[in-house]
Amino acid sequence: MQQRVEEIITKESIEPRKLNQEMKNYLITTLIIALFINSVLSQNMDTKHSHNAMIFKIKPSKKNPRNSEGDFIELRDGRILFIYSHFTSGDGDYASAYLAQRISHDWGKTWGEERKTVANEGGLNTMSVSLLRLQSGEIALFYARKNSHKDCRPVMRISKDEAKTWSDPVDCIPETVGYFVLNNDRVIQLANGRIILPVSLHESPDTPWSDGGILQTYYSDDNGNSWYSGKIVANPDNVVLQEPGMIVLEDNRIMMFIRTNAGVQYTAFSSDDGISWTAASASNIPSPLSPASIKRIPSSGDLLMAWNNNNGKIEAIKGKRTPFSIAISEDEGQTWKYVKNIEDNPDGWYCYTAIDFTGDHVLLGYCGGNRTENNGLAETHIARVNLDWIYSGE
Repeated sequence: MQQRVEEIITKESIEPRKLNQEMKNYLITTLIIALFINSVLSQNMDTKHSHNAMIFKIKPSKKNPRNSEGDFIELRDGRILFIYSHFTSGDGDYASAYLAQRISHDWGKTWGEERKTVANEGGLNTMSVSLLRLQSGEIALFYARKNSHKDCRPVMRISKDEAKTWSDPVDCIPETVGYFVLNNDRVIQLANGRIILPVSLHESPDTPWSDGGILQTYYSDDNGNSWYSGKIVANPDNVVLQEPGMIVLEDNRIMMFIRTNAGVQYTAFSSDDGISWTAASASNIPSPLSPASIKRIPSSGDLLMAWNNNNGKIEAIKGKRTPFSIAISEDEGQTWKYVKNIEDNPDGWYCYTAIDFTGDHVLLGYCGGNRTENNGLAETHIARVNLDWIYSGE
């Protein structure tokens, strides 16, 4: 160890022969401690470098059996905040969890240590984070407060000091009790100030669980102080609809994209700011029963999609949430090209993606577990990908 530490000192252009023995011993001791701390931290964290992406991994442990989906927000000082779910009593969706955070000071290249953000205030857990910079300049934090199998509803908190402190939670669905699924990184604000949440209802005190959800939106026109329900999305094909997301198109319509069991993502459209929707119908996006995520690239105006490009024709991965792919649409979601895989482990389970753009890179935060080692949702990955490479023909 001492020989290795001395090599490090030499590489940093410090000549040991010019130091007195006391200073040399101090430097060696300091570096030994630093190397030890780094080795301890690396037990639960890992960074993978590749030609196309840098992938930071938040790994599970015995006391922390699952680190799950989250969302990003860029702070005023340029730091990037990532808030996600830290599970403590198991790796299932009903296990105990609180919201944790990490901060990057270098645009997502590296990430700091974990800190607790919001305690587990639900009867079961607190999870599924969406972060949104409001037009007021405040930061809104949305998450699921899961009290029981029949009561899971989104709440909202506001920060006026760049995520240092948060207001008390406000119920976004205050009057209707039910198991409402709001995925991570799903909340949007329109140009007119309306905040919209796309949700899927699966169970209530009066109805049993159904895999096929009832899709609708809840919206607020007063910065989250009061909330109203939109109309239900029709399902004429009678397929399983789950986990909707939304993107505002250039013609001001809102496109809802929907996880289904039909082998493709479905879509629906709203022309009245998210209140009513066309009937859900099949898109040309091949997909297993797994959610997609779509965001607009600030520098080009194109749409970027992250999803599982899996049409079920390869038997070894049929129905699996692999590979983890990205694609670009230059025509508002009608067609997709520049399809590339970020990860393609056949045992990988890649889903629940948050998307954030920083300079000439995109950050993708997603579940990236290995089904041979855990349930696939237990490990969180943050990939940093160069946009030029995505647009290239490589």
